[in-house]
Amino acid sequence: MTELDDYRPLGRSGLRVSPLALGALTFGSGPHCADDDTARAVFRAYTGRGGNFVDTADNYSAGRSEELVGEFLRDVGRDDVVLATKYSGPGFDGGKPLSDPRRRSNGRKNMVASLEASLRRLGVDHVDLYWLHIWDGFTPAEEVMAAFGDLVRAGKVRAVGLSDVPAWYATKAAMLGGPPVTALQLEYSLIERAIEAEFVPLAREFGIAVQPWGAIGGGFLSGKYTRDGGGEGRLAEGAPYRSAAETRWAVLDVVREVAAEVDATPAQVALHWVTRRPSMPAPLIGARSPGQLAETLGALALEVSDAHLDRLTGASAPELPFPHGILARLNAGLPG
Repeated sequence: MTELDDYRPLGRSGLRVSPLALGALTFGSGPHCADDDTARAVFRAYTGRGGNFVDTADNYSAGRSEELVGEFLRDVGRDDVVLATKYSGPGFDGGKPLSDPRRRSNGRKNMVASLEASLRRLGVDHVDLYWLHIWDGFTPAEEVMAAFGDLVRAGKVRAVGLSDVPAWYATKAAMLGGPPVTALQLEYSLIERAIEAEFVPLAREFGIAVQPWGAIGGGFLSGKYTRDGGGEGRLAEGAPYRSAAETRWAVLDVVREVAAEVDATPAQVALHWVTRRPSMPAPLIGARSPGQLAETLGALALEVSDAHLDRLTGASAPELPFPHGILARLNAGLPG
């Protein structure tokens, strides 16, 4: 049975991390956040079981998430935690996105200023992993990787990663000869497997870890939704899965079947499947209460057979984009 203290390498870096990383998006203020005391209880429950990988960002609750993580770090040894934060994500005010091109810039000026502000909020002199949060669409990889290199040499950052960037951009960044790209943080679940076409092969080629987010499909794979939208799973107007494609409902049907067979919740099964995928050492999870965290961590203890995993993988197999579909057909049966 896997436990949180079953530490594994994060890419080719010297960092060793828990098999599930605690995302601090739910720390701070907002309709989906825990209050401060509950957030502290979640943090303590995670680290108390040996969890060591905590992920936050400068835009989570306008920096309040970082402040809380900094306070909670004082309850544990700083060196016992692999601390990650991000810069250049969109800001929010009352749940509404804010558009400020200066804050969204991936460039050196914003990177350095954002890191200094994050270090102050966290109350530390360095972070173990610093992420570019979202590509801004124009800053060249050369500038980003050169600035990352300066921060690594200054001792303020131990390793660097890229979140929500195109595959070509990540490939170029990995080939520039700067600090190694340690990890890619990308959406991945049984209903969102697009990264398998380009990102997974490039990560394998360069020894980069993939850190999935959204492992339960934004809540869809929790099993609380129904096709007719009735009952507990009634979908509000504008909900992301109100008009979910039948292919996604078919995946959820299989998730429910497997969950019943292994005595687990659909969410646990969906997360467990992600934890069993290669080169994905530490999927992100979030929790708004210690009870929710305990239920989520139950995914690590599941006894799921290879046959079950094959059913889930087969049911959720995506249509391959060009040229991967034609290559698969033409190269079928060839050695290697």
